[in-house]
Amino acid sequence: MLTAFTFPGQGAQRSGMLTQLPKTEAAAARVHEAESVLGQAIHTLDTAEALKDTRNVQLSLLISGVTWGEHLKQQSCKPDFVLGLSIGAYPAAVVAGILNFSDALRLVALRGQLMQQAYPSGYGMLALTGASRSAIEKVINKQREQGREVFLANLNAEQQFVLAGERAALLESVEQLKASVPCAGQMLDVPVPSHCELLSEQAQELEAAFAEVQLSSSSCRYVSATRARVLRSVEDICRDLAQNMALQTHWQDSCQMLAERGLERVIEMPPGNSLTGLFRRVLPGGICKALQSEIN
Repeated sequence: MLTAFTFPGQGAQRSGMLTQLPKTEAAAARVHEAESVLGQAIHTLDTAEALKDTRNVQLSLLISGVTWGEHLKQQSCKPDFVLGLSIGAYPAAVVAGILNFSDALRLVALRGQLMQQAYPSGYGMLALTGASRSAIEKVINKQREQGREVFLANLNAEQQFVLAGERAALLESVEQLKASVPCAGQMLDVPVPSHCELLSEQAQELEAAFAEVQLSSSSCRYVSATRARVLRSVEDICRDLAQNMALQTHWQDSCQMLAERGLERVIEMPPGNSLTGLFRRVLPGGICKALQSEIN
């Protein structure tokens, strides 16, 4: 049965998420490794207060994704594909054996710091449903002509998108869309403008840090959600990991590509569940489940 593991991005985090890690020696070893590399206890990462910081959010998602993904593999449930949304690409690469966990911790800590420092306030991401891509792009182009920073960041499903940019411009874009089409918008729990050119400089700085990291090949296929294709060379995967914060995400196309390859089962790692719903739209006859629903 062709299987994919999916790993959620920022916005899926929840307070206390790391208290739900598997109760196994292997998971405990990963926690010990994380605490040694970071120089702090993991319970300091996922409190409600700590999760206001992008670095802590991304590290929490990395640790959760890796421990749960490896836990499933130890139970003989091995993925043929791994696919992560934004920061989710990092635990995907670790579970696939492409990226060393300790290296991932250091890189993700840097990634979160770069993003947080670049946009400490006034920016974010907004989920938008009910409007077509053409209608959204028309409003965005008008906003950009007026000097506002707003971008189409994620293409998640038919009439389900995510915008990134200035908070005020995001909210204004929704109001303009509502004047012409029935739609709804909601700010996400993501305080930085990911998946657009606003993070290009930070992505370049992160890519430079990858020069000190050795990636490995893997028989498990790594799917790039920014390119909607399987990447095989470690050079391509390295570039994808470093640059994905500044690149538009094509989640729907990635799901469709895997469905066309004969994918039969998708399992989303905790704490996420929204990716499962998106996959069901393109894989109605397959098995799509979120582990979070089993551990609540």
